Amino acid sequence: MAADTQPKDGLQLLAQDHRKVEDLFEKFEKASGTSAKEQLVRQICTELKIHAQIEEEIYYPAVRGKVEDEDLDEAYVEHDSAKLLINELEAAAPDESFYDAKVKVLQELIEHHVKEEEKQRDNLFQQTRAAEIDLEGLGAQLAARKAELMAKAESEGLPPAEPSTLQHERA
Repeated sequence: MAADTQPKDGLQLLAQDHRKVEDLFEKFEKASGTSAKEQLVRQICTELKIHAQIEEEIYYPAVRGKVEDEDLDEAYVEHDSAKLLINELEAAAPDESFYDAKVKVLQELIEHHVKEEEKQRDNLFQQTRAAEIDLEGLGAQLAARKAELMAKAESEGLPPAEPSTLQHERA
């Protein structure tokens, strides 16, 4: 995507990410063959890991105290649920048991999360727009960090997603 077509507003950038992932999930539903499915899942996982990371590093801290804390806390937990499935999918082969089911549950989780962020009444994006936040400045920060993470994903790959709110055993 050319630099001049990038959204200036941070919420537009995040919504654009949502549309891209929704499109990838739709392609997965129509895909046949394990290699096509695997390629789409890798792309979905990369997009979601980067999106969750920029939201958690930049967007959520920027709006903390300016939007409902409960909504923000729920968003973090939803991210963590998605991260667990993302890590499972990245470690799995597309012909393994439950692979397609995990993709479907991840899709449902993301659809629910997107609804709460931008589609339902009094969503997180509406609350953000009502607060006094420099959305263009936020957009520039999000775009810069996203570009950095995309470059890392392409050059060396991203590490497994790290849940921040869920307790999990460490070996």
